[in-house]
Amino acid sequence: MSETTADWDALERAAVEAAQRAYAPYSRFPVGAAGLADDGRVVTGCNVENASYGLTLCAECGLVSALHAGAEPGPAPRLRAVVVRRGDGRPVMPCGRCRQLLWEAGGPDLVLDGDGTRRPMPEVLPGAFGPHEL
Repeated sequence: MSETTADWDALERAAVEAAQRAYAPYSRFPVGAAGLADDGRVVTGCNVENASYGLTLCAECGLVSALHAGAEPGPAPRLRAVVVRRGDGRPVMPCGRCRQLLWEAGGPDLVLDGDGTRRPMPEVLPGAFGPHEL
C-alpha cells in the first residue's frame, strides 16, 4: 500500500479525535496519532500521562500497541502512513523514542506527518537502528 493511497485528511481527523480522548491532566498537552496499516486498518492512539512522569505513554505508543493488538495472527502488521496531532489539531513531531517505535513498526517505507509535512522515515530518523542491526 503506497503513501499515495492513504487518505491523509481522514488520518488527520482520526488523530485529532484520538487526542480528544487523551489523559493529560499534568501537561494539558493532549496528543493523538492515527496510522494506516498495510492490512487496510486505521489504528489510533492517544497519550496517557502518569503522576510518575517516566511512566507516561505517548500517543505513538498506543498506536503501535493497537496495531499489534488488532491484527490477525501471522506476520506482524506494518504501518504505512502516520499522522500525529495535538488536541487543537496542530501538528506535533514524535519524540525520539516514538520515532524509534514508528521505525520498528513501519521501517523506511512509513511516511510520517508530524509537522504538517509528509516525510519518509529515513528523513525523520536518519541512520535508524533496527532489527537488521541485531
